[in-house]
Amino acid sequence: SSRLQASSPQNLIENFNVALTQYTASLECIVPVFIYLNKFYIESKLNRDLKEDLLKLFADHVAEKYLNTLMPLLIKAHSMPFQVQPSTMASVVKGLYSLRPEWAQLAPELFSGFIPQINPPTVESRLPDYADHDRKLQMALSMTGFSRGDQSRKRASEDS
Repeated sequence: SSRLQASSPQNLIENFNVALTQYTASLECIVPVFIYLNKFYIESKLNRDLKEDLLKLFADHVAEKYLNTLMPLLIKAHSMPFQVQPSTMASVVKGLYSLRPEWAQLAPELFSGFIPQINPPTVESRLPDYADHDRKLQMALSMTGFSRGDQSRKRASEDS
């Protein structure tokens, strides 16, 4: 947590990813060591799970502390491709979702890019709206320098 506190906003996503990855990897080592305690005391007497309790502690004391700073940075990074490595973005977004699925409601468009079924299902009556949205997205991409390439060399069919 001290490393995250010292992070600049530019490095917060990367550093949060490192902290989350290290914590979850550590759980894979810690939980088996305490398997006896988990099985015969925590599960049977307290009706809880050690791994879930430790993940909840991380969510409460680390992730929630940085959530208000992290979400705008993630949204901005998602809108600007490759500002943050795609694997890092995916790891952080999926990690936040696994800690607390309700956080997806803070930025459904961001989470839906990495986690299926965040958005409501497609409705046939809204197909023209979806097509219009895609057309606007293609226009925005072409305005920012993402061209469709040379279409004259495209093959007409696979049979040729």
